[in-house]
Amino acid sequence: MYLCKKLLFFFAFFVFNKLMAQSSLAVPPQMDPRLLEISQAPSAERLEADIRQLAGFGTRHTLSDTLSDTRGIGAARRWIKAEFDKISKDCNGCLEVFYQRSLVPAEGNRRFVEDTWVVNVVAIQRGSRYPGRYVIMSGDIDSRVSDPLDGISDSPGANDNASGMAGVLEAARVLTKYQFPASIVYTGLSGEEQGLFGGKHMAEVAKAEGWDIIGVLNNDMIGNIQGIDGVIDNSSFRVFSEPTPATADERLRTWNRFYGGEVDGPSRQLARYIERLTSQYMDNLKAIMIYRLDRFGRSGHHRPFNDQGFPGVRIMETHENYYRQHQDLRTEDGIQYGDVIEGVNFDYAARLTAVNAITLAALAWAPPPPQNLMIGGAVEPSTQLQWDAIDDAGLAGYKVYWRETTAPQWQHSRFVGQVTEYTLENIIIDNYLFGVAAVGQDGNESVVAYPTSLIPRRRN
Repeated sequence: MYLCKKLLFFFAFFVFNKLMAQSSLAVPPQMDPRLLEISQAPSAERLEADIRQLAGFGTRHTLSDTLSDTRGIGAARRWIKAEFDKISKDCNGCLEVFYQRSLVPAEGNRRFVEDTWVVNVVAIQRGSRYPGRYVIMSGDIDSRVSDPLDGISDSPGANDNASGMAGVLEAARVLTKYQFPASIVYTGLSGEEQGLFGGKHMAEVAKAEGWDIIGVLNNDMIGNIQGIDGVIDNSSFRVFSEPTPATADERLRTWNRFYGGEVDGPSRQLARYIERLTSQYMDNLKAIMIYRLDRFGRSGHHRPFNDQGFPGVRIMETHENYYRQHQDLRTEDGIQYGDVIEGVNFDYAARLTAVNAITLAALAWAPPPPQNLMIGGAVEPSTQLQWDAIDDAGLAGYKVYWRETTAPQWQHSRFVGQVTEYTLENIIIDNYLFGVAAVGQDGNESVVAYPTSLIPRRRN
C-alpha cells in the first residue's frame, strides 16, 4: 500500500508539473514525499520497549516515590529526560532538554496530601526561521489507581498514559532527523490525574513568555483497540476539539452569531487539519472529529492551553475500556481490572504516533497562516476575501477554502497564488463558510484561518 501511494504521488506530481507548465499559476505539489516517509517511520517495537519501561516503574502516581532509581514518578521522569538526551545526542544536540517545575500546595487541592513538586520534562527542537512559533506534542507521565490519593499501590498505567508518553519519545526520534522553520516541543506533563497541573504550568509559562503556539496535540491513551462496548477497532481514532476559544470576548461571540464561526475556532481548524492529513497520508485509518472539548464531563491536558487561548486537541483511541482506567489491579466476577501491558496494541500506538508526527512536521514546515482575514459579499452574487500578506521566503501563495454550513470538513478549495484578496464568483456568501490557508512551495499548508471582520464598504 505504501508503494502504491508513492507511485500515485510521483504520477500525480508528473501530471501536475505538465499542467503547470501550460499555466501561469505555479501551483505547489499536493503531497510532500517527506510526510510519506514520516508516516511509515514510527516503530511498534520501540514503542513497546518504552511502554514496558514506563509501566515497569510500578507506579508513576504524582504522590509516589521521587528518590528511587527503579520505582515511582521520580525514576520515570529521570528516565524520560535521559531518553530525550540520547535522542538529542543522536542529532548533534538538536534538542533543548530540561525540567519544568511548579510547587502545588496541598491547601485547596483535594488530591494532594502535602505540598508537591509537579515536574514536566520538555525537549524543544528549535526552528530555523520562526524559533518563537511552537507546535507541541504532549503525553502524561503520571498514572493512578482507584483512589486518586494512593501513591503506593502498583499503577502501571500502560495505556493511560505510557502509550502517549512513549508516542512523544518516538515522534522525537523520527522528527529530529529533519529540520524545520518552526519549533517543535516534545513534552511529558505531570499532575494530570491530580488536576491538569503540569499542563496548567506550561500553558502559563507559554503565555507569560509570549509563545506563538500553532497547536497542541495532547495524546492521552493511544494504545487500546478493544472497547468496553465489545468493539475491536484498530482503524480509527478520535480528535476532540472545542468549537471556539474559551477566551472569546463579546465581539467574537457577536460575530459568530451574525456571521458564523461558532464551529470554526482555531482548535476546530486544527482538528480538521489532522483529519485531512490522516486521510491523505495514512492507510486504512480514519480520524473521527468529536465536536466536544473532551469526553463527556472529563478533561485532558490540552484544556489548560485552551484556557489560555491556545489551539489544542486531544488525540486518543476510539473505543475505551473503563475496566483498565483508574482501577486497582484485581479480578472480580471474572473481569480483570487494571491498566496493564496486555491492554496495549503496539502497532496501533505506532500508527497514532505517525499521525502526530506528520501533523507536527506539516505544521512546522508550513508558512504562518494569513492574518486579519476579512470577508464581504452580503446581498451580492459573489464572496470577497482579503488578508494581510505573509513575509515568508518559502511561501507559494494562498488557498481559499469553503464548505456548506452543515459540513464538518472543508469541501472545496482553490489555490489563488500570491495575492491578498480574492473573489469567488457566483459563490453566495449566505450558503457557505469560508477560510484561507498559506501554502509553502513544498505544498505544506498552515491551519485554515477563519474571517473575523468585514471588508470595509467602498463609498461610491
